[in-house]
Amino acid sequence: MTDLSHPAPRFSASDAEGLAKDFFNVTATATPLDGERDRNYRLDTGVDAGWILKIVNSSEPRVESEFQTALLDHLAVHGAHLGVPHLRASVAGDYLPSVASATGEQHAMRLVSWLAGTPLAEAKRSVALMSNFGRALGELDRALQGFMHLGAVRDLDWDLRHAARSRSRLHYIKSPERRAIVERFITRFEHTVQPRLASLRAQVIHNDANDWNILVDAETTRHVTGFIDFGDAVHTVLIAEVAIACAYAILDMDDPIGAAAALVAGFHEKYPLQAQELDVLFNLIAMRLVISVTFSASRQDQTEDNPYLAISEAPAWRLLEQLDSMNPRLATGILRKACGFDAIEGAGAVRRWIADNHTSFADLVRPSAAVLNKVIAPFGDASHEMTIASAEQRPADATRWWNAFSAAHNVPLAIGPWGELRTIYTDSAFESRFIKGQRRTLHVGVDLVMPAGTPLYAPVAGTVKSVEVEPDPLGYGGLVMIEHSPSGCPPFLTLWGHLAHEALSRLKAGDKLEAGDLVGYMGTDTENGGWIPHLHLQMTTDTQLSASEVIGVGEPEYREVWADLFPDASTLAGIPPETYNQQGMTKAQIIAKRKELLLPNLSISYTDPIKFVRGDGVWLIDNFGRALPGLLQQRVPLGP
Repeated sequence: MTDLSHPAPRFSASDAEGLAKDFFNVTATATPLDGERDRNYRLDTGVDAGWILKIVNSSEPRVESEFQTALLDHLAVHGAHLGVPHLRASVAGDYLPSVASATGEQHAMRLVSWLAGTPLAEAKRSVALMSNFGRALGELDRALQGFMHLGAVRDLDWDLRHAARSRSRLHYIKSPERRAIVERFITRFEHTVQPRLASLRAQVIHNDANDWNILVDAETTRHVTGFIDFGDAVHTVLIAEVAIACAYAILDMDDPIGAAAALVAGFHEKYPLQAQELDVLFNLIAMRLVISVTFSASRQDQTEDNPYLAISEAPAWRLLEQLDSMNPRLATGILRKACGFDAIEGAGAVRRWIADNHTSFADLVRPSAAVLNKVIAPFGDASHEMTIASAEQRPADATRWWNAFSAAHNVPLAIGPWGELRTIYTDSAFESRFIKGQRRTLHVGVDLVMPAGTPLYAPVAGTVKSVEVEPDPLGYGGLVMIEHSPSGCPPFLTLWGHLAHEALSRLKAGDKLEAGDLVGYMGTDTENGGWIPHLHLQMTTDTQLSASEVIGVGEPEYREVWADLFPDASTLAGIPPETYNQQGMTKAQIIAKRKELLLPNLSISYTDPIKFVRGDGVWLIDNFGRALPGLLQQRVPLGP
């Protein structure tokens, strides 16, 4: 590899003009370009697009220079449609002639075509551009698939397989807070990513698709037109290419993971990624930034002389700080879902098992939620007095309203649906970690509003994972998490929030619960986080999450991701889907149609007729999601 301490070649612009003429028969005006190790000049001929003359650092092994030349030659054949530099042979027919410096050192030279375009770093970024970038990068790596050269096997600090070397540069970071961020990422890489890299696909990649090496259409900046600077190309894990591209492309974007997801989806469209590759992507994105900022810190005294070394340091730190605030498992779910995978392995299987086995579940409340009269709680209506009282942390007022409504309408149960958009969450704790300036508003649990003290029972057998109290205002209060491992289903967790604190003295981690066993009681507003008494029931298919990591409210933009990670627990709670969706003719329309088509002896015996929409075993389900015994509804008409 190139010795980074070895100075760049000392050739002036005038020298470059002479070399271009003598070796390549190109008459041009030379302008210096930034570079870390080599000396680069743009050559303006006035008659064509121009050229770039690269004078290679003398410490770079010849085989590595030959590798980069062979790579461009390969792309000229297998990726002719791609925007990459084209080689120009010397007058002697050589693509890599050598020249001696004034000190006698030998330097390889390469002349490649200048590519027109605007660097991505200077373009207005959009999700559409990220998607196009991903597709272009996927095509590039697809063209490189199968290409190999001895010089591709090189020891490069910028190879993400060696990202843990950044630990040796930690002491250069002066800020203790920033140093702690970087150390957390390095430790996570060492423990959870590095051991898995050997099992991932590897090939030759560009390895430096940063925003200055990507060119976009100068007029519209809507699509990528070219890739430049293959000086860091290496044989390494394929997913590193995507990680590096993401690390720079999403700098200073309001929704960096959303932008990364668009890029990844574009790449996947042209060069399908594997689920296990996506599982390490988030951490590899962060580690590329870690390599960058630790190198910048270690060479701080060189920054004034070579601003190229710190060109992206400030935005890199901003992104690292934002990534550090994110849960990597949730971010990984976003990236997996963008490529059509479950947000976590097994999510679909859990949902199918719940749907297929719903008749075997024990009742969560007694009588079952299925047979109770119920309404949708007004948490989704920002103007409703119960919602306003809850948002203003006046739970007693919210409870008084509900008690009066419940008694007046004979409705003992209110349901807060999964997927409901709510403005009730005003505390700073609900600010999005993924999207700048946005709050989390999509409810990803199911609420059951009933009186404090209502007992709650496990619908499925499980093992208590944790019992705790979340003390924050509008938090969960008493909180129990249970792990379930039913036969024929991947394991999943249920979270029971807003419980009475008595559960802490009765349950502990490791306790076994059978279906129908008591989990806890709905808590009062003094112990449930300051809410109207209710249960927040939530499932998660990620058994590695702790109770504090399970978000009860998510970003609407990632609804499909949350549906995988936190499936709707309504069926588990015994709530029929008709509770939320009423379709078909109304009762009045059905009665009118009966009078039109049926004889009088087939009259209706109910003062308030029931509209049944389907059967479920021995039960008939009405249009409000209420289950009634089927035999009680049978009326046998008599007659000829």
